[in-house]
Amino acid sequence: MAAQSDALARSADVEVLVRRSMTKGYELLSLLTPPAYTAFVLARKGRGHLTVNRFLRANWIGGAAGCVGGGAFEYVRSAYADEVTIRRRRLLDAYDAPSLRADDHATIGALLFAVLTPAVLWKRASTANLILGGAGIGTALGLVTHHARTLTGDPAPKIQITEIPVPS
Repeated sequence: MAAQSDALARSADVEVLVRRSMTKGYELLSLLTPPAYTAFVLARKGRGHLTVNRFLRANWIGGAAGCVGGGAFEYVRSAYADEVTIRRRRLLDAYDAPSLRADDHATIGALLFAVLTPAVLWKRASTANLILGGAGIGTALGLVTHHARTLTGDPAPKIQITEIPVPS
């Protein structure tokens, strides 16, 4: 019975870590895709090929690729780790205030821009690209907001984590 509960606990910890890495991958590539795509299109094809629809499509596809890549990376990383390491990493991630605040800012930005982008650019792109691409742009702007707040002297609070004994 104890072995089964340990397996369930490990499975739950791995699931949380994979979901978190998927979120971080989406955030990272949502931040990197717009400038990379713009530079690529302008350098290779010229200004005439840079359209709102293509830009938004590239943005949400880049975010989706980051989500898949982050999840796959964490799954492989967790598959070869022991239970103590996985539990420790999950607890550290649960109390990582700056990372949680970055996730909050990214989520708020994604929700705002998923609504605002279709309202402003209604006839310039397809509905799916407007909503999903707007969410990607909002995620990137939310992360920029988080880092700007941190740089201007409003860092996330430090949380002291007491050592939690993990049975080995």
